Amino acid sequence: MPQVRPGRAQNYGSKSVTDDGGIDVYLGLDVGKGEHHATALTPAGKRVLDKRLPNTEPKLREVFAKLRSKHGTVLVVVDQPASIGALPLAVARDAGCRVAYLPGLTMRRIADLYPGEAKTDARDAQVIADAARTMPHTLRALELADETVAELEMIVGFDDDLATESTRTKNRLRGVLTQIHPSLEKLLGPRLDHPAVLTLLERFGSPAQIRKAGRRRLVTLLRPKAPRMAERLVDDIFDALDEQTVVVPGTDAAALIVPSLAASLASVLDQRKLLAARIEELLEAHPLSQVLTSMPGIGARTAARILIDVGDGTAFPTAGHLAAYAGLAPVTRSSGSSIRGEHPSQRGNKQLKRAFYLAAFASLSQPESRAYYDRKRREGKHHVAALIALARRRTDVLFAMLRDGTFYESPTTTAA
Repeated sequence: MPQVRPGRAQNYGSKSVTDDGGIDVYLGLDVGKGEHHATALTPAGKRVLDKRLPNTEPKLREVFAKLRSKHGTVLVVVDQPASIGALPLAVARDAGCRVAYLPGLTMRRIADLYPGEAKTDARDAQVIADAARTMPHTLRALELADETVAELEMIVGFDDDLATESTRTKNRLRGVLTQIHPSLEKLLGPRLDHPAVLTLLERFGSPAQIRKAGRRRLVTLLRPKAPRMAERLVDDIFDALDEQTVVVPGTDAAALIVPSLAASLASVLDQRKLLAARIEELLEAHPLSQVLTSMPGIGARTAARILIDVGDGTAFPTAGHLAAYAGLAPVTRSSGSSIRGEHPSQRGNKQLKRAFYLAAFASLSQPESRAYYDRKRREGKHHVAALIALARRRTDVLFAMLRDGTFYESPTTTAA
């Protein structure tokens, strides 16, 4: 199987990023937008640097070069590897330094072990450097992503933002329609993704305007967007309009708001279509894309998320490690005789967990997934818990596929 280097923090096995030794200086960076605070410690704990650094390449390169020339091998550790931490990591690599990542939650817990309660950049940089020196197992290695994964990460991140904006706009639009005409919202609300519905609401923002336009004009307007359902949709719209004869206060204001919201939603959905096309293009060029998409329920966006956060899976010793990272492994809680049992994990990579959850839901049309889901429901699990259990089971299969570089095979086919 082709080896693909993921672009995320890696360190889920027993091997630490400093197991091979040779670190002469541990440089902790509390990164910021305009400047970072840097604290450097020797293996003995002696502080050799403690100052602010502008977030510019010349200043960063100068500090890295001085530490290397004076002390030797430098390990640069940050608490945010993306966004504001991208430049110092890139400069550190180019300057010949090693790099690592200390997760923010881990850093906050470690910080509780240090005296004082002040939250300052200098203290955070000190905590990062000292944690790297004394607790290297808490670090995650940062491998340079290949160009495809790096581009996917940026595009998928933007697509996630657009998805959030789409949901917000839909909820706002449905709220306005519910206020002025519940019957109309009941009909159009579930269809807000359809271009014909958005075209209608963008042109006519109130029930009175829709009725005034007339059936023939509406059919002519919607037919290019919905050739098969235009007439039926218009008939349903007028049936819904007939269910309410009173005009609710605020309807005139809604006539201004609804077209604006519909136009905004249409723009967001168009942008997501463009991004989806680009994501599919990038996936086609990736050697693992066909392996991932061969599994039922995994589409382009889910495969992209897996490539970004999981890569080729070599960072995870077992499927259990992958499930724990995704927040799919249940947490056992026990305290005497009063608290016992397993509970859903509240930790893990939330975006990856959501991707696995949606993929499990999409796979319910497959007989094997449906049978497992139904069995969990019969055991007393509610819908969400049964889907999470299915996602956890599918994680084992996905891990084996990535490990062996094989395509998905249904249990029925394998048995045959």
